[in-house]
Amino acid sequence: MPKKAYSKTGRTCRVTFSLMPEGQAQTVALCGEFNDWQPTAHLLQRRKDGNFSLTLSLTAGHQYRYRYLLDGERWENDPVADDYVANPFGTQDSLIKV
Repeated sequence: MPKKAYSKTGRTCRVTFSLMPEGQAQTVALCGEFNDWQPTAHLLQRRKDGNFSLTLSLTAGHQYRYRYLLDGERWENDPVADDYVANPFGTQDSLIKV
């Protein structure tokens, strides 16, 4: 599951999302309910090991749907998400519970 670190007050949680995409990917965007599914809002950074990652602060006590968008054209779920839920497009979204 994505790495989670709660604030001392417990109101927010810093979540580190990471993905090792299958095949080649030049860009990976994190799209979800926390950014209105905007593909330019949260771009993951490529690490030396080929992994992509990004840390966000999310409001605790909520759950959020999300997916990764690779190279602006290929959707991929998080293989270590807390859960998966059906979406209206006939596929599934990753789910994180904070």
